[in-house]
Amino acid sequence: MIKLFLAGDVMLGRAIDQILRHPGDPQLYEGYLHSAHDYVRLAERANGPIPRNVDLAYVWGDAHTALERANANCGIVNLETAIMDAGSPEAKGINYRMSPRNADGLRQFGIDCCVLANNHVLDWGAKGLVQTLDTLHGMTMATAGAGRNAAEATEPAILQRENRRVLVFGFATSNSGVPRHWATQPDSPGVNHLHVLDERMVRSIKSKVSEIKRSDDIAIASIHWGSNWGYDIPPAHVSFARALIDEASIDIVHRHSSHHAKGWEIHHGKLILFGCGDFLNDYEGIRGRGEYRGDLALMYLPEVDENTGGSLASLTIIPFRIRNFRLNRASPEDVKWLCSTLNKKCRSVGMRLVTGLVGALHLQQDHSPAVPSLRWE
Repeated sequence: MIKLFLAGDVMLGRAIDQILRHPGDPQLYEGYLHSAHDYVRLAERANGPIPRNVDLAYVWGDAHTALERANANCGIVNLETAIMDAGSPEAKGINYRMSPRNADGLRQFGIDCCVLANNHVLDWGAKGLVQTLDTLHGMTMATAGAGRNAAEATEPAILQRENRRVLVFGFATSNSGVPRHWATQPDSPGVNHLHVLDERMVRSIKSKVSEIKRSDDIAIASIHWGSNWGYDIPPAHVSFARALIDEASIDIVHRHSSHHAKGWEIHHGKLILFGCGDFLNDYEGIRGRGEYRGDLALMYLPEVDENTGGSLASLTIIPFRIRNFRLNRASPEDVKWLCSTLNKKCRSVGMRLVTGLVGALHLQQDHSPAVPSLRWE
């Protein structure tokens, strides 16, 4: 068995960078606020004082202990922040960056791979992307979905665990806010961009996976696609995710971009996460969209059996609440709200949550008793 730690968007720039030990330049190029310190003040106005000069252990909060107890083999997140002190801001309105001197906490938290195929990795241009890659690779951190050229951007991260490998293929689509001109070219930096979600693209991905994947490897497609808000999952996304499993030998589809958790599906024994939600952000104090509870962050801990073709054996999902720029274990009331809301909103993907013993919640597939045991903690 291989146990993974998966999470959605991790945004460590802007206000979070300012409370860390080595804050970078706080200047912003937004229409509303012009300093990252303003976002710190907004959060404090909403939830009280936030300490300064902290390391990333503070930000991870209760999630650090939960991950240690989980004993996952490898951790994979979507890093939605450029790590840089060079480059010029893209004229896009919101630009995320963190100081390279603050980045070492990523490795301490048990993250082994940062997916970089997203709509913020090139916020500071090609120089910012290259410095991000240099910083992460200098910490022996694997990356996927972006690179100095097309060859690097399309190669998977290969995480070796004893005699097993986990392959992470990173992709991004335009409907998640990734500009077409960010697509990598043969000799220029960029992201691994999916221009369309069709059969031809599935065949292209299949060709790449078949070049690298061995019979006992676990292959993950980590995709930044779709809108930030809302529970609807477009039929094209469902079809594409299923085709990656059926035709391209993908074992887990790890979708991010949405600011809140969305639905799940188990397709032919393989896990599809249609929207992981944000895992860390600095949105406290920003009004609007409160009905989606984007402050609730989820840690996904799927256990996969490589001896049965990468089928899902179990899944533990641990909810947290982002407060004071820290991951705090979610309250029973928050977990109950999450369960009730997702049961109401995510029927289209054939999943439902049921209450188990000792406050646990179990994720089950409707009308299918053969689904593996899935639980929330």
